[in-house]
Amino acid sequence: MNDPKRYTDYAVEQAAALLAIDSPTGYTADAEAHLLKTFREMGYEPIHTVKGGVLVDLGGADAENGLLLEAHCDTLGAMVAEIKGSGRLRVVPLGGLPAVMISTETCHVVTKFNGVYEGTFQLCNASTHVNGELRKTVPDYDNCEVVLDELVSSADDAKALGIGVGDVVCFNPRTTVTGKGYIKSRFLDDKLSAGILIGLAKYLKEEGITPARRVWLHFTVYEEVGHGGAGSVPAGVTEAISVDMGCVGDGLQCTERQVSICAKDSGGPYSYEIVKKLIAAAKAEEADYAVDVYPHYGSDVEATLGAGWDLRHGLIGPGVYASHGYERSHKDGVENTLKVLVGYVHP
Repeated sequence: MNDPKRYTDYAVEQAAALLAIDSPTGYTADAEAHLLKTFREMGYEPIHTVKGGVLVDLGGADAENGLLLEAHCDTLGAMVAEIKGSGRLRVVPLGGLPAVMISTETCHVVTKFNGVYEGTFQLCNASTHVNGELRKTVPDYDNCEVVLDELVSSADDAKALGIGVGDVVCFNPRTTVTGKGYIKSRFLDDKLSAGILIGLAKYLKEEGITPARRVWLHFTVYEEVGHGGAGSVPAGVTEAISVDMGCVGDGLQCTERQVSICAKDSGGPYSYEIVKKLIAAAKAEEADYAVDVYPHYGSDVEATLGAGWDLRHGLIGPGVYASHGYERSHKDGVENTLKVLVGYVHP
């Protein structure tokens, strides 16, 4: 890969731009619009699917042996389920967001018709000096609430603001890139890999590379609830690879500085042939990689298979620590993922 540092920095910039856009599952229109605009400005002709996904044809000669690369731009979040008598909000998660990961996090409630209101997700009775049991309490959605930064003391007060059941709650990502190259943010899963796919598209365009096979990108919008990649597979696609987060944790080899190649997750094994080809691409591009088995994971491409599409499947991504919490990766992991993708689409 020519000039990997440049395209790594670009991918991180694109990820940061996406992270700044609220897009919990079911509320992704702004992120979709951003992707459409970005690819049009790059010279591609993206397709906006009815479901809300964004498909991009990167070109390629062999349209009967196409490759689909999937990343998702929906994130975790919450939804208002009840306006309490106190004017505070009981919420339920959108996707697998543990309450313990967002306790004390600032958020904002996006109403359907009456604007946006700031707040904080807190334990009920959250003051240590008042609640003697606080240190023993594990946050969950039954003992936590959104405290609005508004003068409200009753359900009627909150309703008067235009807040209602079904409104979306977005948690602040708190994105930062350190001088040492660490990338810290909520929702690196999967906006970091979405940025990587944008970087891949820019690399192919600027280097004038036409892959030997047709390559498509699909940015899905319902991955966090299990059906993001269930549709919109272009004709001729025979392989699909999810580009998502690589797992970092006990029992796994991958670090934040590597690209992870997943051999198996909770949904079963990935295509043995695809895993071998991904490893070969990593070696050819001198990418630092690890092969791992993820204990608790499901990917877009498994939704694609589950929907009945006849194709081979794989999963890679930059190593991400503290998944579904305040996550951390590194620019080296981004670079290594880009290298594998370049080596795979243009061997």
